Amino acid sequence: MRNSVRRATGTPKRPVGGTAVGHGVAALLTAAALLLTGVPAAFASTGATVPTKDVAPDAHTETPSLVSGLREEVPAAGSPADAARGHLKAKKGRYHIADPAGNLKVLDTQTQGQRETVRLQQRHEGVPVLGGEYVVRMEKKNGERAVTGTSGKYFTELKLDSVTPEVSERTAIERAVAAVTSQPGGLLRRSAEDGTTSEARLSGSARGLVILPQGDGVLTRHITVTGVNPTDGSPVRQEVYVDGRSGYPVLQYSGIKSFGTKTAAAGTADGTTDGKIPSDTVADQPVVKGTGIRYNGEKTEVNLYRDTKGVYQTIDYSKRPADAPYSGAMLATYDARGREAGSAAGTWPTGITTFQSTTPELGKDFTDAGAIDAHWAAGKVYDYYKDNFGRAGLDGKDGYVYSLVGVVSNGQPYNNAFWDGTKMVYGQGGGEYRTFSADTDVVGHEMTHGVIEHTADLVYAGQSGALNEALADYFGNAIDVETGSISMEDPDSGLLGEDLCVTRGPRECALRDLNDGATTSKDFLGVTFRGDNGGVHLNSTIFSGALWDMRQDLGGDLADRIVYRALSAYMTPLDGFTEGRAAVLAAAQELGATKAQLAVVKRSFDAHGIVPGWEKALGVDTDTILSKVNVAGTGVGAGGGKYAVSNSDARGNEPYSVWLGNTSGQGRPQLMSENNGNYNVYADTDGTTVAWAEYSSKGILLKTRPVKGGVVKTLGGAGGSLSALAVDGDYVVYTVTDPTTGLAHVGYIQISTGRRALVDGGRTPWSTSLPSVRDGKIAYAKLWPESTGFKLGVEVLDAATGRTTLMPVDKDTTMGVGQTALTDDGVYWIEDADITDTGQASVRRARLDGSDPVTVTPESGAGSLYAYSLTASDEAVSVTTLPPATSWANDTLPKLYQATPDGKGGARRVSCNRGDQVFATAAEGRRVLWLDGTTGYTNLVKRDRPAGAC
Repeated sequence: MRNSVRRATGTPKRPVGGTAVGHGVAALLTAAALLLTGVPAAFASTGATVPTKDVAPDAHTETPSLVSGLREEVPAAGSPADAARGHLKAKKGRYHIADPAGNLKVLDTQTQGQRETVRLQQRHEGVPVLGGEYVVRMEKKNGERAVTGTSGKYFTELKLDSVTPEVSERTAIERAVAAVTSQPGGLLRRSAEDGTTSEARLSGSARGLVILPQGDGVLTRHITVTGVNPTDGSPVRQEVYVDGRSGYPVLQYSGIKSFGTKTAAAGTADGTTDGKIPSDTVADQPVVKGTGIRYNGEKTEVNLYRDTKGVYQTIDYSKRPADAPYSGAMLATYDARGREAGSAAGTWPTGITTFQSTTPELGKDFTDAGAIDAHWAAGKVYDYYKDNFGRAGLDGKDGYVYSLVGVVSNGQPYNNAFWDGTKMVYGQGGGEYRTFSADTDVVGHEMTHGVIEHTADLVYAGQSGALNEALADYFGNAIDVETGSISMEDPDSGLLGEDLCVTRGPRECALRDLNDGATTSKDFLGVTFRGDNGGVHLNSTIFSGALWDMRQDLGGDLADRIVYRALSAYMTPLDGFTEGRAAVLAAAQELGATKAQLAVVKRSFDAHGIVPGWEKALGVDTDTILSKVNVAGTGVGAGGGKYAVSNSDARGNEPYSVWLGNTSGQGRPQLMSENNGNYNVYADTDGTTVAWAEYSSKGILLKTRPVKGGVVKTLGGAGGSLSALAVDGDYVVYTVTDPTTGLAHVGYIQISTGRRALVDGGRTPWSTSLPSVRDGKIAYAKLWPESTGFKLGVEVLDAATGRTTLMPVDKDTTMGVGQTALTDDGVYWIEDADITDTGQASVRRARLDGSDPVTVTPESGAGSLYAYSLTASDEAVSVTTLPPATSWANDTLPKLYQATPDGKGGARRVSCNRGDQVFATAAEGRRVLWLDGTTGYTNLVKRDRPAGAC
């Protein structure tokens, strides 16, 4: 039985993807089982404390991940960096680092009392290696210097022959922007105001060459894409790594480190400025004491600046030495009310100024704007790091600290806050939420992201991203309880964001609770990088909960010093939970923790399941067809008892190839694409033909090959961007995105003749997406202009005759249509007719001539779903749901439901697996395959019938 192809090529409300979701290092590098770090036996759950003079091996490099308890002398004269690299060279048999002077660039040197910490960046043939950092810790006293320990990752297996990319910088930027713009799934929408659709407002900037430490190494161009999401208007700062040979975006993750809520839409960026203090702020009175009322009603003192015009501004120079008042730290709080969040992500809204007053007594307007809390709390966070650890600001060098307060999202409340790499940005809030600077732990959280960026720089994806969030939560909450004189015994002491609400109590308001008891065994959620960046918020309280337990038992002073030392002197960018545990234990020992205190630290991690081998305990209720699928965002297709999927080798070293297998899971997969060094992606099959797209430095080619074997056929090019394709019989359909307009267009090619066309002619502002194909018919979502405004619907094209038929969708009132699927009975689609609900959408079906419409699942009431994408066979329709979320949890992740064609009996859960369930594709009968993230890896799995209630 042939089945329709269901994958989408439009842009989503909330993107999900097929990127791997592995652990630790592997979680970052798109392919799953690439660089899992070994767990030294010394740190196992055996009751042993951290050893002295122990070398902890790394399972994927000859360089040890942690060396502790050393006392090895190095020259006292000269710089710490020279001494560090000299030590690594002298101990080559231990570290296996060839030419440390040439292959390790000094990133940072920190001196705190007698301790010296040197961070070194690995370079291969002069190109930086992502996550390749090594730390050398030393002590200098009484005229002598000794190395006390080392840690990090230096990848010894890199063997790249050339570091000269074949893909131009321009092509890499175009494909990076297209990769961010064209995400799978979601609904084609128009705005409620005027019926228009969003235009792409994204731009890319080249950041240089970077080597991903997969296998022998993958040379990439690092592109940062910024702007406004063309679908939901949210701010975008996406880090995209484009393969230097083929131009395929092999890795992407968000660089916006948010507090964690989902938000409404944001509007356009309105320009940039350099963000400097205006020139008329020549010091008149560098520090003036002002007063204001915080949200909690407390009257407080705030440091202001009186400029030469007599205006009091929210600028704090008080952190500067008395003998040097014109240089050093400055904390400035800007009035960004009404400015779009998208204009503040990696850029600076035009024309904003600090909050200003004619008197030092700041009135109610400053309170309501969130200015008092933001400015006051920024000073408290600065003081915390300075007083406790001697840290000079977020960057350790007293760089300026900027806070932007009051941004909105498409003119609506923006219930979030984020650090964008240069500044803190706080949403205006609305409804139940105050401005997001209203809680000190939010301010502490976002500012700590800045500290992390200038220390371990934990990559904000997967486990390293969850570790990043955990540390931001820990320190943000530690600052909150200290400034608020809250006892650690208070049952609400672990709440974050509990003061943000207008009427709700702390527990009802809080976004996270460090006392939630989350563990790896029952709470870890494997998600894709497009779903919470690989679980950075979802999984963070597992680790932060362990740290908070430790703080409750050891006391704030010792616990904070241990965690800060672990962050600043042990952790490196790709560390996961296991490495994080080892770092904290080693830091505790270095700081002189007693045996009993070390036992407390260890017990805290044990209680949260952060023990060696914890990943193996994650179970599923599905049949695994392929485990550890090493692909990023390319999906899976099925038909005629066969599936087609892209995969790489176990090390993630090879470009993606297309493999064909049986949907039953029996037999061995068969290689279908050419092994030519290019990336072969978006694979699909109807059981007779396999089709895919081949990315190369010169373009994107569409290719096919018979299932029974034979010559690979090139159908032609697909332009500069492609998001998915599908094949059935004699036709291949696909979606391309116009880089100048951001509008999607469905195209098709007849395999036998080579005839090709765009279903909408490529006209602007027409847009088509989310196609499916069967028996020469092509269904797709369509947005088009008429004299009375833009219309939205679902259309079916007969490719042979050119005849088109609109399905029974109210083109004037419907606000969103989603994925289509063709079967013998007609066509399915998703329809969103009510924009006043909480995001539900109906699943509908009709015959090819538009007759006999059926609502399979309703948009409201019992049985309604948050339908996001769908796939169908003649016997069932399987729907991927994606609920809106104010916080991250398992029930907010994409899940699969299945219903019969008539909808009788309602929709049932296909699987009760935790984690992401994405890229579903219907096979024969009720069988459905998808990419599942439950185990922390991306696995191709199946079920032959629904699991029912979960």
